[in-house]
Amino acid sequence: MLLSNHRFPALRALALIALAFSPLAAAAQQSTTSSPDLNFPTVLYGAAYYNEYMPGDQAARLEKDVALMKAAGINVVRMGESTWSLWEPEDGQFDYAWMDRIVEAMGKAGIKVILGTPTYSIPAWMAHQHPEILARYPDGRPNSYGMRQNMDTDSPAYRFYAERLIRHIVAHYKNNATVIGWQLDNETSSYDAANPDVFVGFQHYLEKKFVSPEALSQAWFLNYWGENIHTWEDLPIREGAQSTGYKLEWTRWSQMRVTDFLHWQAGLVRECAAPTQFVTTDFGGMMRHDVNEESIASFLDIPADNIYHGTQDHYDGSVQSMQGDFTRSLKHGNFLITETNAQTIGWSSASQFPPYDGQMREDVYTHLSNGANMVEYWHWASIAANQETYWKGVLSHDLEPNRAYAEVSRTAHELQKIGPHLVGLQIHNQVAILWSRDSANAIGFMPFTSNASEPWGPGQATASYDTLVRQIHKSLYDLNVGSDFVFPETSDFSQYKLLIVPALYISDDVLLQKISDYVKNGGHVVMTFKSGFANENSAVRWVRAPGPLREAAGFSYQEFSNLEKPLALKDDPFHVSANNQVYYWAEFLMPEHAKVVASYDHPFFGKWPAITRNEFGSGTLLYEGTYLSGALQTAVLKNELQQLSLTGPDQQLPASVHVQHGINRIGKRIHYYFNYSGESVDLHYSYAAGTNLLDGRAIANAAQITLQPWDLAIIEEQ
Repeated sequence: MLLSNHRFPALRALALIALAFSPLAAAAQQSTTSSPDLNFPTVLYGAAYYNEYMPGDQAARLEKDVALMKAAGINVVRMGESTWSLWEPEDGQFDYAWMDRIVEAMGKAGIKVILGTPTYSIPAWMAHQHPEILARYPDGRPNSYGMRQNMDTDSPAYRFYAERLIRHIVAHYKNNATVIGWQLDNETSSYDAANPDVFVGFQHYLEKKFVSPEALSQAWFLNYWGENIHTWEDLPIREGAQSTGYKLEWTRWSQMRVTDFLHWQAGLVRECAAPTQFVTTDFGGMMRHDVNEESIASFLDIPADNIYHGTQDHYDGSVQSMQGDFTRSLKHGNFLITETNAQTIGWSSASQFPPYDGQMREDVYTHLSNGANMVEYWHWASIAANQETYWKGVLSHDLEPNRAYAEVSRTAHELQKIGPHLVGLQIHNQVAILWSRDSANAIGFMPFTSNASEPWGPGQATASYDTLVRQIHKSLYDLNVGSDFVFPETSDFSQYKLLIVPALYISDDVLLQKISDYVKNGGHVVMTFKSGFANENSAVRWVRAPGPLREAAGFSYQEFSNLEKPLALKDDPFHVSANNQVYYWAEFLMPEHAKVVASYDHPFFGKWPAITRNEFGSGTLLYEGTYLSGALQTAVLKNELQQLSLTGPDQQLPASVHVQHGINRIGKRIHYYFNYSGESVDLHYSYAAGTNLLDGRAIANAAQITLQPWDLAIIEEQ
């Protein structure tokens, strides 16, 4: 069926604005009250599988692949999300036979299947018939066909075809017991679309939020350069917009679009799927600036993430931990890993670093220790051509068993024995990091660092909100302190003993008051520079910084400076020697009630403290007015943790050893000890007597454990 352009009026904008009231959204919300059983009996372990990519006799290859998977012990595959052109080779012509034989083969082998809605890569016939579906960038550049994720997901034509396809596929596999769940789309984002229908939607969203053009002009300070608007038709397009308020609101609109698109898909899938089939989506790495993962997770049965990380000498588990902590925090529970490194990754052959022996196995348990219930590789077999030729799977291009396959097989057979003890791990932390997507975006518009070759102007930031968050999480990780993430919308921080607030540049007064009340009522905060500076419209507050935080912080400031070169702190107060340095930014803090913790060792900057601590009510707020070196950040956090009695034997472990704790489904405490190094290491076990699940050996309290290179122990208490 060929649909002409005139049949698609731009109605998507109104749908996004009224998202919460739409029947489809209501249906999706109602479905979450009767979610499928996610108490998997064991860990799901497998890979994405694309028989359609295989050269030669695909039927024979399928038979061989399934035999290899079964022999290895793999129990799940993800399929179907990448090939709309096979599901619907021509407009309105649907073909299931190619996938039916794969699902049937998996089912006979006892391998479960997760199917993806194939909406992230449109077929050529659609782009030809409806070129308006292709996304246009904010700078006005048109898109072209050839890459994936190149569409305007609000396009009525695109939505028509996507809905028709989703309904057909999901209904076809509704009663297939092998299909246990549905993945919505793939690594969805806004794709930076700024098509006319997207802009119209943005305008209607602003009309609803600000009510009048005058109110918007006032909130965004549009009288600057005389750009006030008095009718909504005068609203400029995103291209060329200089207003920081406009830019920030556009990022929120982009997030809303992604949320709406996936919410819409969730409603369709639940309407057509069996109630026993779960609904997820695979976030393409957490903390994306145009994706509101918290909002999207609210209507998923279980969230999923695609986590890629360094290997060889760069493999230390820290990236997996940060991504896992964030994903777990979305619904305060378990999650799925839908993609992670198999052999090598990269869109060229310039980053081919296959993991050392033991790292693939250790990686699986790393994900499980963070709360994952499934680990899948991207992907089973390496692809012979095109963009991801060198993003290799478990099997190399020769499609034969190899070193990676042997390690996968070893791990899978271990999980067949101990998986029921590891699935469903519950983790309870006393430390949380406040993540602010608005602050990440707004600081991106007005960065506090620049490229050395461009000393004036924003340049290319050498440090950012994201690098600061990663630094803080890495410090906690290196200290063997578990952490969660909380969000501006989180109603209550009181379950945490320590709240860390990186550069909360954008915030309304309500959030700042919530943080202040948390401290007053006995909470403890570590906060960094640039917090409390601008309001929710990215306008700097017309009061002395840090605005509403002034009483809780115990200081104020009127000036700040970039730092042209690193500065040292006077007298090395945290004993980090050569790492006693700060960078990029310094706020001229003027203590009012706060105590000075550290000052700059400099004839000018030394007049102001770099770090302060204030007692407020029953709690404390430590403030970093500058960007600390990594080692200095770790030392500062360690000192705070010690004062709060949040340290113990875990902080005495060898540097290469990381530990994770949780409680399994049968109520027993689990302790994972990882050796992220190429040397064997000894450690003392400091918890109740138990059993190493990997080898069945009894482990007494205070026993010495030797971990081999890239190896681990998993102790289940008796």
